[in-house]
Amino acid sequence: MSKGEIQIYVACLAAYNNGHLHGRWIDAAQEADAIRANITAMLDASPIADAEEWAIHDYDGFEGLSISEYEGVERVVELAAFIGEHGMLGALLVDHLGDLAEARQALDERYCGQFESLADYVQELIEETAIPEQLRFYIDWQAMARDAEISGDVFTIRTGHDEVHVFAGV
Repeated sequence: MSKGEIQIYVACLAAYNNGHLHGRWIDAAQEADAIRANITAMLDASPIADAEEWAIHDYDGFEGLSISEYEGVERVVELAAFIGEHGMLGALLVDHLGDLAEARQALDERYCGQFESLADYVQELIEETAIPEQLRFYIDWQAMARDAEISGDVFTIRTGHDEVHVFAGV
């Protein structure tokens, strides 16, 4: 994802509360101080004198991840950087796990790869072990995959048709 594609729309609350739409789209894939400087410039240009309060009224490029109206600038920067690096998978992982640090750890330490299905992952994993060739045709890979997910041994993030990312469970 290139710079400028992950953005927040920051609105001046003083203007908003007085019936004026005043705000600015800000690139979220930059340093927190640069975002704060953009917010300050937007507030300084407000039609309401001495405006100080702002809120995020829209956002784009966060791959479906929700951004709160009062999300902190540091958090926005961290999320934008993570999604900029990992795209939709990063956003879905943060959403699934509910925590950015945990999502980072899952990608760094528990990521097993991308497969067409969880059953394909299980089959590849099992076939790496010493199973007699004649038995491989009798194994129900779908059932084994379902059991692995139900037991918590793995979890998956689907980013597209035939695109499943597998992670070892916690």
